[in-house]
Amino acid sequence: MKTIAAVGIGRMGRGIAICFAFSGHNVQLVDLKKRDKRDFTKLIREAYEDIDNTLSMFQKFEMLTHSEKEKVLKRISFHSLYESKSVLKNIDIVFEGVSETIEVKKNALSFISKFSPKNTIIASTTSTILSNDLQKYVQHPERFLNAHWLNPAFLVPLVELSPGDKTDKNITKNLKQILEQIGKVPIVCSASPGYIVPRIQALAMNEAARLVEEGVASAEDIDKATKYGFGFRFAILGLLEFIDWGGGDILYYASQYMTKATGQDRFSAPKIINDNMEKNRNGLKDGKGFLNYENLDIKKYQEYRLLAFVEMLKHLDKMPPKG
Repeated sequence: MKTIAAVGIGRMGRGIAICFAFSGHNVQLVDLKKRDKRDFTKLIREAYEDIDNTLSMFQKFEMLTHSEKEKVLKRISFHSLYESKSVLKNIDIVFEGVSETIEVKKNALSFISKFSPKNTIIASTTSTILSNDLQKYVQHPERFLNAHWLNPAFLVPLVELSPGDKTDKNITKNLKQILEQIGKVPIVCSASPGYIVPRIQALAMNEAARLVEEGVASAEDIDKATKYGFGFRFAILGLLEFIDWGGGDILYYASQYMTKATGQDRFSAPKIINDNMEKNRNGLKDGKGFLNYENLDIKKYQEYRLLAFVEMLKHLDKMPPKG
């Protein structure tokens, strides 16, 4: 078991605390703001009630029993700025979740790295700032990387790990293993604006907003389209897997048409799509695309994926009625 600290007692810190405490780890929630006793007590009361309500929801969903819920709550403790130095001396992993500004994060990371052991893993949870831009504020920067959790952190499996240029590969490997042990699905990406999910979803959300703006459809119908068409398929097939499923050449020609019809370059295909066509890497029909299918039983693979679609239909209560 690792001892975990989440610095910042906001939504992200509470979500991370729930994840680790649920899996049996002790978690210290640390506040680095200067507050008087009354304000700190108010903050702790609000945070405790929020965590308690979330765990009560877990109990309602039959994810845990009442006695298990009480054990999870006991694994989470709250600490003020004045206790933080002594807390950080005995921590294996620190997740920084303070406000999304360079100045605030600079101060927090400098403080954390100064008072924690040099082998303590330090991870920011920023969704916007690159790990390389933050790493310079950490003593022994090889132990620092970004771990972007998706809200609600206590439910969404994905965590995007983004090491900086100076991050020790073993640190990334260790944190990845620890996250997997608590049921998360960590992936690794380079330090790039928007990482993976925020970058993709920003494009999708802006395009949905444009559809409303252009009067293409109502907001209600656009949301139905994304739930039962877009989201339905991509809950089973990854985006690149989906390109391979239909064929990269189809995306290429569709992109050409959309670019010409709308006059918008944002619909043009990236160079890699054209390159794949030239190399006969169009997906399933070629045995390779973004993924490699050469040693795969294609028929069984397709049946497995289609079965997952059927299970999703059952989950959504959208199975076609029998005649």
